[in-house]
Amino acid sequence: MSFLEPSPADDARRAGLRRMRIVATSLLAVAFVIFVLTNGRDHGVWGYVHTASEAAMVGALADWFAVTALFKHPLGVPIPHTALVKKRKDELGRSLEEFVSDNFLTEEIARERLAAAQVGVRLGTWLETPAHRERALTEMARIAKAGLGRMRDQDVHDFVVGVLLPRLQQEPVSPIAGSFLKGIVEDKAHYQLVDLGLTEIHDWLAANPKTFTGLMNERVPWWTPPWVDDRVINWTYQQALAWLQDMRADPDHRAREALDNLLTKLAEDLHDNPEVQERAEALKERVLSHPQVGETVLSLWASVRTSLLAALEDPSSTLWQRGDAWLTEASSMLLHDDATRERLEAHLGDIVAFFVTTYGDELANVISHTVDRWNADEASERIELFVGRDLQFIRINGTIVGALAGVIIHAISQLLR
Repeated sequence: MSFLEPSPADDARRAGLRRMRIVATSLLAVAFVIFVLTNGRDHGVWGYVHTASEAAMVGALADWFAVTALFKHPLGVPIPHTALVKKRKDELGRSLEEFVSDNFLTEEIARERLAAAQVGVRLGTWLETPAHRERALTEMARIAKAGLGRMRDQDVHDFVVGVLLPRLQQEPVSPIAGSFLKGIVEDKAHYQLVDLGLTEIHDWLAANPKTFTGLMNERVPWWTPPWVDDRVINWTYQQALAWLQDMRADPDHRAREALDNLLTKLAEDLHDNPEVQERAEALKERVLSHPQVGETVLSLWASVRTSLLAALEDPSSTLWQRGDAWLTEASSMLLHDDATRERLEAHLGDIVAFFVTTYGDELANVISHTVDRWNADEASERIELFVGRDLQFIRINGTIVGALAGVIIHAISQLLR
């Protein structure tokens, strides 16, 4: 079975190898022709030419043998220690694996190369360009859409019902909820939610006086005169609107203070009072064990997913705008905040070092494993395609150096005479 698929560049490599072979062989042929023509003329300049051509042939033939012996048997003769790539393919793969593992896949080298790459500066510079930020957001949106699309409703339901809810039932949440609620009250983070609730209630009452009147009429005594009921209900309605308006306008309203005190007391009891904690945990278990909870969570998830997909599809959505603003801020921090940049590169270095240390041997083993799967003849041919053209220069240099050596040897022989 062939594991080495030809590439479109192989034809160009094959043509280049053929040309260099013709050049190297032509030099050998020229040396042979000169040797024949100058045979017997060993005096004067012709002696130098004859000896140079003879030595050039020796050098050319020796280097031809050396280059050819790497990939095949010269002239098809199975001379020992020839066709080395075919015979020792697996050993070469293991040697290459060891070389890569010892000289590339080490923690020290990985950290040095990562530090030299200046990833933080490059990333910050790249994100400065709006087109690059748009490209990054497009890719993130594509990945997010693919991920959301592959999450089936049944899988989400099974995870919530089979994993999440049972886990939440086992975990005591009262102390955590108490600490969380206490922090909210201390930071006054609930004020906006209270303001929103007061505004909505006030606006609803102002827009629905008849509904309020109808509800109150259902609860008045049967024996009171209707005109008294109308005046009392109208007065109650106006007082309710005024009370809500006062609460909305006055951050220090007594009702707001009472609500803060109630929330503070609840937070303390959830954190420290065993009786309140027990009741809260019992309520939690009743809620989470209700059969409708899973369906409700699934329905909420479906709504959230639909909203997310719609926002991801619309480059003008708030999600995209916030993403662009976040990337712009990240770019500025990476370029101008040394601490942020150093933290990022330190984390990246730790990640790379972890993978190199943990999986370096497995990564290097891919080399020998892949080479083992190659067919010997195909491997030899493909390797020759990649390096054979450059190896032909050895033949050319051998011819030229041999000719120069012949001239020097002839000159020495003349001097010794």
